[in-house]
Amino acid sequence: MSHQSATVAGVEVFPLCDAVGPMGDAIRRPLPEMFPGGCHGESGEWILHFHCYLLRDAAGRAVLVDTGIGPADSPASSWAPVPGRLGAELARVGVTPEEVDAVVITHLHSDHASGAVAGGAPVFPNARHVLQRAELDAATEAVLDHVVRPLGERVQAVDGRADVLPGIRVLLAPGHTPGHQVVQVGDLVLTGDLVLHPVQLENPKVPYLYDADPVLAAATRVELLDRVRAERGMIGTAHFAEPFIRLA
Repeated sequence: MSHQSATVAGVEVFPLCDAVGPMGDAIRRPLPEMFPGGCHGESGEWILHFHCYLLRDAAGRAVLVDTGIGPADSPASSWAPVPGRLGAELARVGVTPEEVDAVVITHLHSDHASGAVAGGAPVFPNARHVLQRAELDAATEAVLDHVVRPLGERVQAVDGRADVLPGIRVLLAPGHTPGHQVVQVGDLVLTGDLVLHPVQLENPKVPYLYDADPVLAAATRVELLDRVRAERGMIGTAHFAEPFIRLA
């Protein structure tokens, strides 16, 4: 499924649909259990859309936000609909892996980071990979071995707010993981897993079962969504059917 791009503050933002499907049995739960206090009475499978984003600035430089679920043997294979289609999606928008200048990994969960490495080698060989230092510090040995160490000197650790390119910045947004980050371009915020389900737009305090710190995640979500709404801005989500949502 392809979606139209949006141009924000001179940057063209392309949604890339890496995959569509339900969670596998390994982590599947009823929706009211995954979102306590929300999704009352909802039943059926939660169908996730796995979005990455390609940002291209006026100079033609390319920034990829998240790397998707990866190949058939990736760490996401126990629960996500592997293999991902990120390579084909990049080709659709006219970008090769070698042309990606920077990769922002919002956090190191397998559906966001597994596509960074294939066969023990970086998929985006010329890109620096921007991660919050807090995320790296909290990473398990398995994640370090599969994703971080193969990237070597391509990893750029940042602390809090940092510019990736002029007009494209990352902001620490902790709670889902200790070093979860979002990406801001003008009035658009790419939210990673800060917002997982539409019920959290109706009530940002609704937690998610798999948040590392649900209380902190809720507080971060309330603050960010309040700010975007005050600016009548837009969010780009990782798992909604429609990637872009204008908040009023």
